[in-house]
Amino acid sequence: MISNNLFLKNNINSKKLKNFSIKSLSKKFDKIFLEISKDLKDSKKTLNVLNNKLKLNLNINKFKKYKKIAIIGMGGSILGSEAIYNFFKKKIKKKVYFFNDIDENKISDLKKKENLSKVLFIIISKSGNTIETLSNTFSLKILKKNSKNIIIISEKKNNLLFSISKKFNLFFVEHNNYIGGRYSVLSEVGMVPAYLMGLNISKIRSNIQNCLRLKNKFFLKESTTKIANLIKSKKFGSLIFLNYCPELEKLLFWCQQLIAESLGKKNKGLLPIISNAPKDHHSLLQLYLDGPKDKFFNIFSFKNNSKEKINIDKIKIKSFLNKKNLNTIKNAQKNSLIKAFEKKNIPFREFKIKNIKEEVIGEFFALFIVETIIIGKLLNINPFDQPAVEQVKIYTKKLLS
Repeated sequence: MISNNLFLKNNINSKKLKNFSIKSLSKKFDKIFLEISKDLKDSKKTLNVLNNKLKLNLNINKFKKYKKIAIIGMGGSILGSEAIYNFFKKKIKKKVYFFNDIDENKISDLKKKENLSKVLFIIISKSGNTIETLSNTFSLKILKKNSKNIIIISEKKNNLLFSISKKFNLFFVEHNNYIGGRYSVLSEVGMVPAYLMGLNISKIRSNIQNCLRLKNKFFLKESTTKIANLIKSKKFGSLIFLNYCPELEKLLFWCQQLIAESLGKKNKGLLPIISNAPKDHHSLLQLYLDGPKDKFFNIFSFKNNSKEKINIDKIKIKSFLNKKNLNTIKNAQKNSLIKAFEKKNIPFREFKIKNIKEEVIGEFFALFIVETIIIGKLLNINPFDQPAVEQVKIYTKKLLS
């Protein structure tokens, strides 16, 4: 794929795939690609979130004064914000807390550490009725009439969060009903928190259509058809994210939800697993290389120009590590693993992040959104719903009623 910010290499061996299936999927891809181009312009379609002309409600300058932010949400309502924060942690000067589970200790710790009136709370739920989000909000006891330190993001309809915003006269941002939670990071759901973290929203969204440009269509076509074929073969059940870049860890958790919820249907799908390297070289690599051949890999690394080197001249010990920086060592381990994968014909793709900047993360989000939607359509799966999850929500509400 051609990009100033990302280097992507596809090494999924076509010899292992059924050629007749690849040809069929390639023809189908061309039709889907045209559909996507139309959906970008349709204000009632999920992919409109990638439209450069999408207008965001960012009339939130009065909240920029807060130095501490607490974001409350679940799944797609918060994973994107966590990914953005983790990616730019060195750049962001504010303290940001994330409430993405039911954790009494985390709630108690925040109450002890902070004056809650000086913390900006961003409460996000597309449905406005997410149990964990409501539970955390109520447990923090922050809801007061005319509170100036609360932003609520949800659909503008009959739901609990919207009702709360009206009852307590709280600042409300509408969550577009046509954008599903796991596709919402480039809408207000992710951009409001990012803006208040001090990041440039325009830059984040500047390259989000790069993966759809004609010069990158071949990479997108090759990747999606080959991955769809791997899934169709039923020989591959796991997608391992081998991560050599700590700044990307939360971004890969965002990918995990996107892929699992979008493609895990009709007895199809992949189990996305985040595997941090080189740590996991010493725990899981034996399995990856010599265990069941039911996995394929996405390998992530960052081009780090660190000049700090190991210097052991003073202790007068000879070692091949002398004069090497940590990133050089890590890259040697990654490249050695790639050689082993190639020798054993283990399918993988490689992603190199060239820069830690706003344009990169927006491009990354968009690539995986588009790719996941296309793979779903190639497999005759609806990539936008989550029927099994909804059933569990219904059962939970019945038990609590």
